[in-house]
Amino acid sequence: MTSSPFATINDVALRSYIFWSSVLVMKMLFMSPLTSLNRIRKMAFASPEDTRVISKKLVPKYDDPDVERVRRAHQNDLENILPFFVIGFLYLLTNPAPWLAINLYRLVAASRILHTIVYAVVVIPQPARFLAFVGAMMPTAYMTLQTILYFML
Repeated sequence: MTSSPFATINDVALRSYIFWSSVLVMKMLFMSPLTSLNRIRKMAFASPEDTRVISKKLVPKYDDPDVERVRRAHQNDLENILPFFVIGFLYLLTNPAPWLAINLYRLVAASRILHTIVYAVVVIPQPARFLAFVGAMMPTAYMTLQTILYFML
């Protein structure tokens, strides 16, 4: 009888995954208030009921560049962090070296936070955003490949 892959999860690596995943959840939760602050600062509300609270003459605005920049950063988080949550956990089932798993999780989290900073908070020209994106994408792709290879039939 083969043992469950759950029995081999290293506690230190699991704790690191939980910590950095929680940091990324907090970072994603921060994006909605950041969008709201930009909407208020620029008076760029998307819904008619929101504009009426401020003034009956204010009309919805869907194309403010600053608001849209934050929204795109949030969308990018959804496209990249959510897959990390899944593969980061599945990668633990491959029994990776704890130091490697810990540093991969750190790199993904740091890169995603940096991506938001250079894209939506303090806009820095390319290649800053690209490098931050790749800094998270490469470890996630590596963990994905290692997981596929480990569980390949």
